Amino acid sequence: MTENSELHILQAMQDIGPGLKGGYTTYGQDIGILMMRTVFPRLPGDIGNARSFRVPVRYRIVDVDPLNLTEKNADSQLIRPFIEAAQELEREGCRAITTSCSFLGGFQRRLADAVHVPVFTSTLLLVPIVYNMLSRERKVGIMTESQDILPEAYFKQAGWSSRQIPVCVTGQAPDSAFSKLIIGDNAEGNRRQILECITEMTERHMREHPDTGALVLECTNYAPFAGLIRAISGVPVFSIIDLVEFIDRSLKGGIL
Repeated sequence: MTENSELHILQAMQDIGPGLKGGYTTYGQDIGILMMRTVFPRLPGDIGNARSFRVPVRYRIVDVDPLNLTEKNADSQLIRPFIEAAQELEREGCRAITTSCSFLGGFQRRLADAVHVPVFTSTLLLVPIVYNMLSRERKVGIMTESQDILPEAYFKQAGWSSRQIPVCVTGQAPDSAFSKLIIGDNAEGNRRQILECITEMTERHMREHPDTGALVLECTNYAPFAGLIRAISGVPVFSIIDLVEFIDRSLKGGIL
């Protein structure tokens, strides 16, 4: 065991406090992630790749077709498996819960009401914070898979409206290689083509919306490309990985 490992364990023991309390089988996975069963590759940086995080996470797979998660098809039967999975994660000791697909942002309030720990389904929850950091001459850019399936109701679930906060939304080009890989749930794709899709989308967004002050990646699968998007756009970029680590930090306490 290295000296750094020993120091890490000692710090963890100090965080526990003077008493010992159990009740779970495993410990230390404070963030629970609701996943849909998929086969497409998840690069480091993707929420479905555990190496994306500097903190331990706990996954729960839900067998639901992601294409049915739009507002048009949302109903009580569809959300029930996610509610049950969130409740299982809470019983297993998770102290906050997120999701692998921002389409679940349409169910933010119902999922949050179903458990007794914080739930954050989408980076859309960050939009008011990001907007209030910017000059009023700037807009918040939102990058989604398809802007045609990001209704105003999703914004309201996140606690705001586009009438209150000026946003500009950009999605993938029709029939893009990215959409065919991710939304089509294909097990193999072409890395160069995916990078070209991300580049094209970002350049198009900044060309059409030069007053963008920051970008929020609504699609969780854009997170591995946040660095590329930041380099092209020249503005701050916020992904689901940033939000997970922010929430995790809020659960850990401070120096004292």
